[in-house]
Amino acid sequence: MPERRWHDDEETGRHLRPYAITGGRTRHSRHNFSLITLVAARSVDEHGPGHLEPESVQILELCRDRAVAIAEIAAHLDLPVSVVKILCGDLLHAALILVQAPPGKEDQPSVEIIEKVIDGIRRL
Repeated sequence: MPERRWHDDEETGRHLRPYAITGGRTRHSRHNFSLITLVAARSVDEHGPGHLEPESVQILELCRDRAVAIAEIAAHLDLPVSVVKILCGDLLHAALILVQAPPGKEDQPSVEIIEKVIDGIRRL
């Protein structure tokens, strides 16, 4: 029977890599990023990404010229969304990125206001 080495097993590697990137963290409780939260890098010259993980540096580079959604970052880096959320939380905490959350329910007009607008348009 051939010897199997756990660290060469592709299936195991896919699970260990995200764990290692996040330092074992599975949740970042301070920030509640959605898939469409936009991320933009602040000026790297101001802060210098000297001590960051390579994946964090990649996020900064990807978001340097335009805001990019969390889901798009995950796709570009071939990382699970949960890992990208944790890394973006770290970058936000270090003031290296700016984020724009999607509008929440409190930002949406009420049904009554929408009905009044529709009624007003009909009267025109």
